[in-house]
Formats: sequence, C-alpha cells, structure tokens
Amino acid sequence: MLCLGVILLVAAMVWIPLRLPSRQSSAATVATDSAHLGDARATAAEEKGPFLGFDRNIYPGDDALPILRKTFAFAGFWVGPPPGEKMNTWQGKRELMKSLGFGFAVLYRGRPQNEVKKDAVAKQKALIDAKNAAAGAKAEGFAPNTVIFLDIEEGGRLSPTFHNYLRTWADEIGRAGYRAGVYCAGISSNEGNGVTIRTSDDIKNHMGDRELVYWVFNDFCPPAPGCVASKSPPVSGGGVPYAAMWQYAQSPRMKDRTAKCAETYNRDGNCYAPGDTAHAWFLDLNSANSADPSSAE
Repeated sequence: MLCLGVILLVAAMVWIPLRLPSRQSSAATVATDSAHLGDARATAAEEKGPFLGFDRNIYPGDDALPILRKTFAFAGFWVGPPPGEKMNTWQGKRELMKSLGFGFAVLYRGRPQNEVKKDAVAKQKALIDAKNAAAGAKAEGFAPNTVIFLDIEEGGRLSPTFHNYLRTWADEIGRAGYRAGVYCAGISSNEGNGVTIRTSDDIKNHMGDRELVYWVFNDFCPPAPGCVASKSPPVSGGGVPYAAMWQYAQSPRMKDRTAKCAETYNRDGNCYAPGDTAHAWFLDLNSANSADPSSAE
C-alpha cells in the first residue's frame, strides 16, 4: 500500500504541472481567435463603403485596368453604344474586368426628348431600347435581376411623353428579367418665380409604384469635393437621399459649377486616376453604397 501511495503521489505531482501548458495553450488559441475575429470585423467595416467608381464613354484599354483597379471598386459598363458613339468599345470586356475584381454599373443610352414627342413613338422606342439593353446585358453574362441604368443626359423637368417613355422602358426591362435604374441629374434647376426642380425628383414623382435605382450627377462644389479619388469617397448622395450612386466629378469639368474646387482638377480641366501619370484616361468619378452597384443580389 505504501508503494502504491508513493506511486500515486508521484503521479499526481507529475500530472498537475502537465495541465498548465494546456491551459496556456487554450488561452493563446483564444487570443489568436480573437485577433482573427478583430481582423475580420475590421475587414467587414472596410467593406461597408461607400465605394469609389469611375465611368467614361470609351473603354480605357486592357492595360489600363490593373492601374485603375488600384483606386476603383467598380466601373460604369455600357451594354450599347454610349451617347455620341456608333460603337460600344466596352463590348466583350466584362469577364476580364470581373477577373480583376471590378464591380459594375451597367449603362444603356436613353433617347433625347426630341425623339419621343408623341406617346405612340415614345412607347415604341422604349420597347426597342429595353429589348436591346436586356440583350446587351445578357450577351455580356449579366445575371437576371441586374440593374441596368438608362442614361438620361437632359436635366430639368422632363416632358410628359418622356415620362411615358421611361415608364414603358422600366416595365419592359422588368419583363426581360432585369431591374430598371436611371442615371440623371440631381442638380436643382431654376424654372423661375421661385420654382426649382431636380430631374431625379421629377422622375420619381412620375413613376407611380415602380421602384427604380437612382444614379444622380451633381458636381456642384459643394457638396461635391471635385476631382478627389480617395479611399473614402463622399457619402451624401449629392443631396438626393434616395440615390444609390452619386457622380460627383465629370470630365471635362463644368467651370460654373466647379469654381470652388477647380484646383482638384488637372489643368486641362479633366479628372484622372492617381495612378494615371500619363493622363491617358480622363474619368468621371462616382460614389456608391455598393462595390457592385448593378449586382443582381
């Protein structure tokens, strides 16, 4: 019995210290896990946005993409010829851009108001444009439910027939399996006698129960900061609270709207990415709530 007691005592003395490293190891694991969790939370916080993007009518070229990707999370992507162009130079470039991590704001050119002066013509052309926009998006591999922004270049109050064109276009885009969005002015236009109107508000007031995604442009300084391509882009939406995207800088700059931030633009009046030392690709700058504004999810 004595021998057995000695053996048990010795065993206990050996066993007790052997537990301590195990507890220290668990504490270290917890500390490591906590650090990893902290990193994950920090990453998640960084991914909340807002996110910086660019757009331009002409595709900048394959070699430009890695340079631009260092600054921008997303890019405008045309699925038809941009305004003033007969060809779409973005065609076939989605997969390459996607492989580099770009998100997208999908664009299709809208008609000017002088092309839709009658309701019958407005409806006919809206159906054609929606069909072509959906076909262009599908050809590039954009999934159903992707937002397609109709590019509306004219500001101020829009005509009744143009609103008919917009409603028909939005309905047809929905039937084609995509979501309707509009790129339009978020700048107040003075109509006289103390009356002002923003194009985005005018559209919203005429869309009924249709839900559009709004991408507004307002480069007035302030609220726009000018040609500032920072990792923390502006968040106010250019004064339009329901806007999902805000184009806050254009190339070339409008002198009457950007006098207070003129020094942020290049001397030629254009805006360039920080990595574009040769000033090869003038850009418009955008801030969005999402790194992939047209995302189908």
